[in-house]
Amino acid sequence: MANNVLNRYLFEDLSVRGELVQLDEAYQRIITSKEYPAALQKLLGELLVSTTLLTATLKFEGSITLQLQGDGPVSLVVINGDNNQKVRGVARWEGDIADDATIHDMMGKGHLVITVDPKQGERYQGIVGLEGDNLTEILEGYFANSEQLKTRLWIRTGEHEGKAHAAGMLIQVMPDGTGTPEDFEHLEQLTNTVKDEELFSLGANELLYRLYNQETVRLFEPQPVEFHCGCSRSRSGAAIVTIDRAEINDILAEVGSISLHCDYCGTSYTFDESEVSELFDQSTTDKKTLH
Repeated sequence: MANNVLNRYLFEDLSVRGELVQLDEAYQRIITSKEYPAALQKLLGELLVSTTLLTATLKFEGSITLQLQGDGPVSLVVINGDNNQKVRGVARWEGDIADDATIHDMMGKGHLVITVDPKQGERYQGIVGLEGDNLTEILEGYFANSEQLKTRLWIRTGEHEGKAHAAGMLIQVMPDGTGTPEDFEHLEQLTNTVKDEELFSLGANELLYRLYNQETVRLFEPQPVEFHCGCSRSRSGAAIVTIDRAEINDILAEVGSISLHCDYCGTSYTFDESEVSELFDQSTTDKKTLH
């Protein structure tokens, strides 16, 4: 049983590549940071799987952010992942959301923003309308229009052994132009037979053998996927000293301390009056040293 892992594979004779991602703990960390409604937990899982599958296509060091924005009860759903498969995510919503709410019920009129941010080179951003019944169809439309490489996605969320799981598969024609539509359609039909239970519980070798035992499949080294927030007490302290000192003093006079809350992981960092003074003193010393 493979969890929190991304596998890449290649059909040797058909010029098609594939990816398989299976997540439990990384997904659970995201959906337990707040009391998300069930439908929003599902959407977060789908966006997490999609982001992980897309970051697997990166040929450079950097990150991809998938962000759903809309005017519905859910205003924002965002997942960020990098080439090391460190992921984090958050959503913002208001009011009640039905358990069977669709992406359109939740987002209303909106769009998907895909941001590719390489460490070296230029940032790229694509904006996609929410055209399709679900996130899978929306992303397949994006690939058809922008990448112009035939791509299919299978994204599943649900429970296995009492715990939340999210998993997905992607197959894509290789850009060398040697793949045929017939080969791709054949693999599509095989992948369409995958069951949620198989995606949530089987290791890559067994799952790929069940689906494609007539094909020659080369499976590459798996890559672990992990939740990573990146927040810290020192980063929170650095954020405090960017705020006007008078404003900080007003909060301290009223509350007695300053608290910063991280939306991504749910951690709060609290600084009392003496700690805040120390932060500003250190900041002043650092500025003098620079000059």
